Amino acid sequence: MDTSARPSLFPLHRCKTLHLVRHAQGIHNVEGDKNYKAYMSPEYFDAHINPPGWQQVDNLCKHVHECGLAKRIDLVIASPLLRTLQTAVGVFGGEGYTVRTDIVPLMVANTGNSGRAAISSLNCPPIVVVELCREHLGVHPCDKRRNISDYQFLFPAIDFSLIESDEDTWWKADIRETKEEVAARGLKFLNWLWTRKEKEIAIVTHSGFLFHTLNAFGNDCHPLVKKEICKHFTNCELRSMVIVDRSMMGLDPPTTNYPGKIPPGLDLRSDVVDEKTEERSI
Repeated sequence: MDTSARPSLFPLHRCKTLHLVRHAQGIHNVEGDKNYKAYMSPEYFDAHINPPGWQQVDNLCKHVHECGLAKRIDLVIASPLLRTLQTAVGVFGGEGYTVRTDIVPLMVANTGNSGRAAISSLNCPPIVVVELCREHLGVHPCDKRRNISDYQFLFPAIDFSLIESDEDTWWKADIRETKEEVAARGLKFLNWLWTRKEKEIAIVTHSGFLFHTLNAFGNDCHPLVKKEICKHFTNCELRSMVIVDRSMMGLDPPTTNYPGKIPPGLDLRSDVVDEKTEERSI
């Protein structure tokens, strides 16, 4: 039987909705498109978003508010690189920041030579940085991160507590992570998501990470669905998907299920009657 031709059914509390976002256009994307060797240049270390990239951020921000997504997201997870942090706060952050002693901004003004005003941390979901969803590691300076202490100054209201080392100990100048290693890290990240209680999560990450991670999925689907899952992300593209806990990794109880039979009463189901009738006829 062709299993791809029938729908799948899962308990709701065994599912999470993921809104996957690739970062906006960075300076390395433009130069790399002209000459791929630009990705090897130290000039693009931890590349920041360029002006067209900020326009992409503004347009995606407008979209997530107009479609109602901004109000539904419980958590934003971002890769610890400048371009993903800028994208995360620009899309999911609060509106204009007013200087206050009791509230720090998500991003200080002119971060990454952006010319942008500070971004407020009010009326927006929490943003947490996770190392596992970084871009393909090694060799390319654009994918090497700064010290976390540098980011904490630029993004005061972002939670960096899950990062274990201030310095970047993952990136190696002479060793490029294999595609298989990226995919394995991506699956580890997805498994880690089940330790979180949040049900609707935005993840701001990178093209290579998304492609190699998602390519492990969809083999039991129609080829067009597989293609929809795995195709490369464009800059600042958002794609919403559902992840299902098939192996009881998550511990969250159902929040909308209701046990019924309150108050209790007699309840002989009609299918039981059918079974008893069949038994008597044998």
